[in-house]
Formats: sequence, C-alpha cells, structure tokens
Amino acid sequence: MPFGQIEALPHQGVQIAYERIEGAGPTFVWLGGFKSDMAGTKAQTLADWAAHAGQGLVRFDYSGHGASGGKFEDGSISRWLGDTLAVLDQLTSGPLVLVGSSMGGWLSLLAARARPDRVAALLLIAPATDFTERLMWPGFSPEQQQRLMADGRLELPSAYAPEPTIITREMVEDGRRNLVMDAPFPFDGIVRILAGGKDPDVPIDHVLALLPVLQTQDIMLHRIPDGDHRLSRPQDLRQLVVMASELRLRLAR
Repeated sequence: MPFGQIEALPHQGVQIAYERIEGAGPTFVWLGGFKSDMAGTKAQTLADWAAHAGQGLVRFDYSGHGASGGKFEDGSISRWLGDTLAVLDQLTSGPLVLVGSSMGGWLSLLAARARPDRVAALLLIAPATDFTERLMWPGFSPEQQQRLMADGRLELPSAYAPEPTIITREMVEDGRRNLVMDAPFPFDGIVRILAGGKDPDVPIDHVLALLPVLQTQDIMLHRIPDGDHRLSRPQDLRQLVVMASELRLRLAR
C-alpha cells in the first residue's frame, strides 16, 4: 500500500484498519468481500487510480478481516454494516461513491439506505446481495443446514484460503434481517454494476435479478462475458477504472 499509512479506527471494542488517500470529492469508499481485505488486487488498483488522479478514497477491513481486530466468526452483516457506517461517519465528509465487491455490494446498498443524503453513487462488483439466504443457504445439504442450526456453526473448505470458512447460525439469521431483494429498493443516485458472465459464486442471473429491484433513474450493467468472480485480470481491472473514472467526472466537485 504505497500511497497511505494504515491507521486504526476504534469501533465496538475493535480496531478497524483503514487507509485514507486525500483528494478531491466525491470520496470513493472501498467495501470488500466476504473474507477479503483491502490489500486485494481490485482494492489496490482503485487506490492506485485514486492516488494518481488526486481522488479522495478510503479503504478498510471489516472486523475479523485483514488487518482489523476481532474474530471472523463473531461477524455478521449487521456488524460489518456498523463498521462501514463508522468509517463513513468518522473518516469521510461530503458526497460518497461506495465501491462494493461481492458482499460489499450488499453492504453498499444497506449503507446507502442508512445514509441516503451522503451516498451519490454505487459501483457494485459482482454484488452478492442477500447471499447468505439466496446463495449460501440453498447450497447447504439438509444435513449441513440441520448441523448449522443445532451446533451454531459450520466449517466449510474454502476455494480462496487454506483454512476453512466458519459459518455461524447468527450470520445466517442476521442475514435474513437485512435482505434487500424481496422488495423495491429506492436509491436517488447513480448505479453502475460490473459482473462476470462465468462467475461460479455470484451467477449472472443473481445479478440480473437485482436490476429490477433497484429503483433509480440511472443504472447500467457492464457484463464481462468470460469474467469470473474475482474480476482481477488486467482487462477486468481496466474496466473497473473506466467505470470509476466516469463516476468521478459525473460527480466531480
């Protein structure tokens, strides 16, 4: 992370790690994915772009993720939303562009609903809205569902890390309290979505189902036909920068 210093924001007894790049508004805020962190390729690409463009940006790790304190298994959508709102309220001012990757797309919508006067645009990357209920839960076998409910936790092999992913009953039940795809979601701002046509984790049909839910006058989906969930190839990253640059020009102040 060459352009800023990692700092910590105390929140609910945990140190939330963040990097802030000073620059022009609106401020871009990176919201990472499930078990991801702010040192990932997409987040770093966006930070590089912001630093060279003189664009304000904040990226951070949720509690239990990356350089932040706390345990992952203590997390939930509500807790990570709380982390996000603390970052928005205490580290930024003025209009915001929330850049949400995977789970960060879901949290971006929840944050926009909680701070409607602040969020001017959403840039969603493979948005995993309602994933605990629509993608994760149906993927469990009946035996796994029963064990999760009875034991309160389930350990699953991860395709992205050597250690297993711990799913808790609270994570699933809390997800049900934060669903956004079951009713129209009004948003008075710009929405841009980047998605891969060959994403095995957030299928393109899931992304397409989000479009009619979002009630906004300015929404556009860019589908990369051969893109996977990571969307971290050079051509994918170039498209991310193109979309961020467009929003910067639209909202510059």
